[in-house]
Amino acid sequence: MLLETARGTLAIELAPDFAPAHIAAIRALVAAGRFDGGAITRVQDNYVVQWAARPDSSKALTAGGAAAVAAGSTATPGGVPVGTGPGTAHPAILPAEYERPIKGLAITPLGSTDTYAPSGFWNGWPVATDPKAGTTWLAHCYASVGVGRDNPPDTGDGSELYAVIGHGPRHLDRNITLVGRVVSGIEPFSSLPRGTGPLGFYKTPEEQTAITRVRFAGAADPRFEVLDTASPAFAAYLAARTNRTGFFVRPAGATDLCNVQVPVRAVPAK
Repeated sequence: MLLETARGTLAIELAPDFAPAHIAAIRALVAAGRFDGGAITRVQDNYVVQWAARPDSSKALTAGGAAAVAAGSTATPGGVPVGTGPGTAHPAILPAEYERPIKGLAITPLGSTDTYAPSGFWNGWPVATDPKAGTTWLAHCYASVGVGRDNPPDTGDGSELYAVIGHGPRHLDRNITLVGRVVSGIEPFSSLPRGTGPLGFYKTPEEQTAITRVRFAGAADPRFEVLDTASPAFAAYLAARTNRTGFFVRPAGATDLCNVQVPVRAVPAK
């Protein structure tokens, strides 16, 4: 998914294996052109850059959203989500897709003790696990893309998204639905002026960065390759990230999940 602005373009890989309902809603929003004319509404230092679809006045606010508007709420990391009715671009209520069954997934272990949960990598994604419950989930690492919501878990509708631009806020894991990650172009967005309002929201529309359009990549667009996290090459990369031999005086002997950014490279279109 390509988010285009005058500032640059974000290339986002989506993760339907973890959040199929949210991604279906996002695809519907993109197809309906709801993000075209939207804006980047929030940049919070060492945390997130957040953008929102163009408001749709034909939709009524959810009960929780209406109450939040009346109270002047700026939910974290979402603003006030918009509810929908029959025949609109996406469903009114989406499930809280915070985790999924681990069965059938061959996860490459991190090999270090993680603060939050046993962690590793599956199909290029950084994941955490609960072996006893048999579940796994995407981790909030740099460039992860999630869905803003209000306080109730089922109020995120895909119309407000954010990308992590700080050190991994892993406390958000299993509290907000993650739908993908930025694979290219995050630098101009992580350096945007910080919002001066509460939680980094911009106080005025003039401070926002307009979204020109959001679309899905076509044949003429660059493709991206992600290093196979089940490969010997990744095992060597993980070992190097864990212990920088030849430079460290005291090798750490361990690493944090979010410090192992899985390598991604662009492949020119044929």
